[in-house]
Amino acid sequence: QVQLVESGGGLVQPGGSLRLTCAASGSIFSINTMGWYRQGPGNQRELVATITSAGSTNYADSVKGRFTISRDNAKNTVYLQMDSLKPDDTAVYYCGAFTTASPKRWYWGQGTQVTVST
Repeated sequence: QVQLVESGGGLVQPGGSLRLTCAASGSIFSINTMGWYRQGPGNQRELVATITSAGSTNYADSVKGRFTISRDNAKNTVYLQMDSLKPDDTAVYYCGAFTTASPKRWYWGQGTQVTVST
């Protein structure tokens, strides 16, 4: 089992920045990929960014150049630095972790709200 706890969400004005943090605990030895997904009002959950244990990253086109994902393997923590935020970035952001131990699966945090508005 893997437990994930997110923090850092909130209300920010357009053009502002936020930093999300996700701390993993439990069977962390089995975690390979960690990432951030989001779900806006009336939308399906979508990829924001992922990072492997080796540091390879992948971003949604909508956030490239504005968001940066990073990972501290020693602290079992993943971060999402969000800059130049837009109202379309408003969503609940979920941290995810994919484990390679059987059964291979994604674990999810409880989510943190990010609201971009004046």
